[in-house]
Parts: sequence; C-alpha cells; structure tokens
Amino acid sequence: MLVALFPGDGIGPEVIAQARRVLDALKIDGLTYEEGLVGGVAYKATGHPLPPETLDIARRADAILFGAVGDFDCDSLERRLRPEQAILGLRKELTLFSNLRPAKMFPELSEASTLRPEIAAAIDLMIVRELNGDVYFGEKGLRTTATGLREGYDIMSYNEDEVRRIAHSAFRTARARRGKLCSVDKANVLDTSQLWRDVVIETAKEYPDVALTHMYVDNAAMQLVRNPAQFDVIVTGNLFGDILSDQASMCVGSIGMLASASLDANGKGLYEPIHGSAPDIAGQGKANPLATVLSAAMMLRYSLGMAAQADRIEAAVAKALAGGARSPDLGGSLTTAQMGDAVLAALGD
Repeated sequence: MLVALFPGDGIGPEVIAQARRVLDALKIDGLTYEEGLVGGVAYKATGHPLPPETLDIARRADAILFGAVGDFDCDSLERRLRPEQAILGLRKELTLFSNLRPAKMFPELSEASTLRPEIAAAIDLMIVRELNGDVYFGEKGLRTTATGLREGYDIMSYNEDEVRRIAHSAFRTARARRGKLCSVDKANVLDTSQLWRDVVIETAKEYPDVALTHMYVDNAAMQLVRNPAQFDVIVTGNLFGDILSDQASMCVGSIGMLASASLDANGKGLYEPIHGSAPDIAGQGKANPLATVLSAAMMLRYSLGMAAQADRIEAAVAKALAGGARSPDLGGSLTTAQMGDAVLAALGD
C-alpha cells in the first residue's frame, strides 16, 4: 500500500510529521510512503503548485495524506499558479468529488467550544460537500464594463449528473449513520440551487430508509449554533460546504480538530485537516496536529480498509484529550510534537 505524503506549506510539514509518527506506531505491514511537493514550496522549486511529478505520485498511490497549502509570498501570482491550485487540481484530476467532513464533540473539549456545553456536547454530524463544481470551477474573471467600472464575476453551476453523484454519496453516508439527511441550498434565490434540490428529491426515491429534509444555507448556518444536535448528515455544494464546515469546526472547539476525506467513486481518497497553512505560526510548534492525525484515521477506514486501526487512533486521541493534552488553540501550551507524544502514549497503553 502506497500513501502519498504532500506536506505543503506553513504548518503542513509539522502536522504531517506527527500523523506519520502515529501511522508508523501501528506497524502496518506493507505500508510505504512517497513524498511530493505541493503549493508554494512546489511553485518555488518547479514553477507550478502541482508539478507533474507530484501528480504522478498521486495517481499511483492508494491514498493521499495532505498537509496544507498557502504562502503569503505567492499572493501576487496569477490565479493558476497560486498554492491553492494544488488542492483544486488534485480534486479535479483525480475526480475527488465527495468531501466528508465529520464534526463530533469530544466531551473533554466542551469548555473549548463557543457554544454552551449542553449544546456542544450533542454535536455528531457529517458534512458531505461536493468538490468538483460550483464557483470554484466555473468561468471567472475580471473585466471592465462599458462605463469603465471594474467588475469581477464567478459563475456558479452544476449539472444534474454532478448533483446526483454527490446525492448518492450523501444518502449512503446517512444510511450508515442515523438515517437523516439535510440538503442545504439557496433555492429561493439561485437556479443552480433549484436544480440541486430537484435532483436530490429525485434521488431520495432510491433511499426510502433515509429521512430527507431541506434547509436554506442562511438558516443552516444559524441552526448549526442554535441546535446542532438536529443534524446527522448535511449535503451541500462546494461553496456552502466550505463555509459551513469551518463553522462546524468552531462549534466543536477548534478548526485544529476537524479531519476530512475527499473521495472518488471507488473510495480512493485525499485526506487533510480542514485548516489552512497558518504561516503566522509555522515553525513555532504551535500547530494542533490532531486534525491531521484524525485524517490519517479516516484514510485507514475509507481507503485502506483498516477500520480497527482507525478506531485505535481515534480512541488514542480521545484518551490524550481526556488526560489533559492541549495545544494553544485548545487553551493549552503543548507543542505540536508534544501533542503527537500524547497520542502515541495513549496508543501504546
């Protein structure tokens, strides 16, 4: 089994290093790694954020563990060369269309949530975000109008096959959990969302055992902080999913806690923390590696067929937190490596 390691920029190498330590501690027979450059470091070395050599590694690998991309030095580059194009390119080239973002409250972190403890404690949801469409991949640009004004435009679009594909993924996910699916859109304003809603309703006929509801995205954002326990699985588009999953991360205490999986139709996936490269703290040992460690657990479960090993990692993270392990984002003072040490110690118990 080949795992591609793409540490990327900023804190990416630091958190990937801790996830690899945890994976190595499991002593999985036949597990090998191959590293590649992505993001700003790749651009500086090769002139492109996703060089061909890296894409080749990604295609050959059974799964990809990704750190983070983003570099202030690259902000002035044309869009196609910016670090973020690495992750967008991988999603597109590998057809990674289904993004699973779990948000579950660790009881030990109830004090870190911005919500009241009794509300935060009940959070256990999965956001299924479509990754290959929406404004991220639609036609975009800058132009000057006839009156001389500068104007920016980004086209949001989905076709019915794209919606149906992610709907099937979401319904299957809900079926494996508590059987409730909430589709989030803005159908009262956007034709794209009306198509989304229509196709999701059509697809629901194949899943009579799953209860389907609909919610406008503005209401969904409000409900995530008002009554998050009502949600089991949320399915939504690329833009709305990006925003709602970050919001969900703060409901459970920190963006440093949330893992994610981006899957193709056959279960091959790219796994990454949902946080960014945080260049302001890079190299200082302040980054929380738990989201990346939990992403490695998702990788074992969804792409490598090792649910028992994934359970071990997740249990070790919970035990480390129960023992008081806290990085700065969780109100503590442990370094990135010390948080990794705490998980390894729990794993060995």
